[in-house]
Amino acid sequence: MIKPKALKFGDTIGLVAPASPTTKEKIKRAHDRLIQMGFKVKMGKSSHGKYGYLAGGDALRAEDLNDMFRDDWVDGIICLRGGYGSPRILDLLDYELINNNPKVFIGYSDITALHMAINKFSKLVTFHGPMAADLAGDFSKFSEESLYHCILEGSFSPYLLNPPDEEIRTICKGLAEGPIIGGNLSLITATLGTPYEIDARGKILFIEEVGEAPYRVDRMLTQLRLSGKLEEAAGIILGDFDTCIVEASKAGDSLTLEEILEDIIKPLNKPTIFNLRSGHCEPMITIPFGVKARLDAGRKELILLERPTV
Repeated sequence: MIKPKALKFGDTIGLVAPASPTTKEKIKRAHDRLIQMGFKVKMGKSSHGKYGYLAGGDALRAEDLNDMFRDDWVDGIICLRGGYGSPRILDLLDYELINNNPKVFIGYSDITALHMAINKFSKLVTFHGPMAADLAGDFSKFSEESLYHCILEGSFSPYLLNPPDEEIRTICKGLAEGPIIGGNLSLITATLGTPYEIDARGKILFIEEVGEAPYRVDRMLTQLRLSGKLEEAAGIILGDFDTCIVEASKAGDSLTLEEILEDIIKPLNKPTIFNLRSGHCEPMITIPFGVKARLDAGRKELILLERPTV
């Protein structure tokens, strides 16, 4: 894997919107927050775009991202928000260009599709971390430090630790080593059967989700099981599953998330932890994708075995 150059204060961050749009107010707050954090900002055309539920047409959003990788003045790239739209531009990206111009690339949720494609075809380490819109909202010191540990020059820490009041749970004990890959469960399953589907062989598979009823989580995890992706993985990290709960009125007619994990994940007997605080949550741990790590599920530890940047 190619590692991007670590960022330093004063570098220029490109702000793009590969998925859904947001309001002018949130765009300005995101821009101003990046400035306040010590970076220069280049606004992509997509950041102000709107085409229904997309931040501009597919060609505009794809070319915006290509341009940010092409621009020598841009040192890193952060996505404005998720929503929907990233899968629509996967076949419009210039993966050779990205491979030849490695840069820090940050986002989560719908941006999972871009992480998987860029990791696979550009061989570039990317970062499952906060969106620019998150930085301008309720963004804690913990989340900021976790981000900096991954992307900032001289700030590396190999330990991916939960906030003090959040306990990691062991689903299956054991040790696993390999590159971390993954992201949002809906996006991982949506790309199965396409050239962009995840390659989980010998990897530590990270999965998070938000707002899906338990039966939908069941369906997607079952799809991953039947496709062989869960079996191929060396270990599994289950992150935040925000509001993936049973409606009170349907409590007697549903399995809980915990029961689903017992049914689908535990029988795999692979090193697995649950509740690593990364995903649609705050505080949030930034995870570098494509970097080798060691998962000790029994001890509830996740340790990076190499720096994610150069």
